[in-house]
Amino acid sequence: MPIHVSITRKVLPGREAEFKEALRRFLGESFLHGGVQGAGMITPLPGDDSGEIGILRTFADEAERDAFYHSQLFKDWEAFASTLTEEPNYRQLTGLEAWFRAPVQPPRWKMAVATLCGVYPTSLFLQFTVGPLIKELPASLRTLIIAACMVGILTWIVMPNVTKLLRSWLRSGN
Repeated sequence: MPIHVSITRKVLPGREAEFKEALRRFLGESFLHGGVQGAGMITPLPGDDSGEIGILRTFADEAERDAFYHSQLFKDWEAFASTLTEEPNYRQLTGLEAWFRAPVQPPRWKMAVATLCGVYPTSLFLQFTVGPLIKELPASLRTLIIAACMVGILTWIVMPNVTKLLRSWLRSGN
């Protein structure tokens, strides 16, 4: 199961351009580590002087995450990055947060509403497509099949599109 990690770094004043360029290079190099499945940088909007840079990473599993963070590549990066930033904040994203990957999470109620927007039509779809095909199976097996289909469809198809569609609403004030 993929592991998602959010890293937030506050860049020292006047070092933003240098850090962003170094981070771009490091993100590209990090894909040489086989377990890295995704990496991205989130920069502040123009006019935002917070100096915070978000980094989102996806790993194949916990073992790959641990191997990456113990690698010499990462240790070298961390030593260099610490000269340009304050202490980073690392946070593993779990559950709903993994669908709403961003340095600043939307309020939980917005995550719940967005999730309902994905779950309800997906459950209707599964009820009318898969349901009739498995109606003769024992209830516990039917529930397992529907749950597995639901998780797969939500994780790889529905929720990435729901969060993209609702992005501005999710990022707006509470």
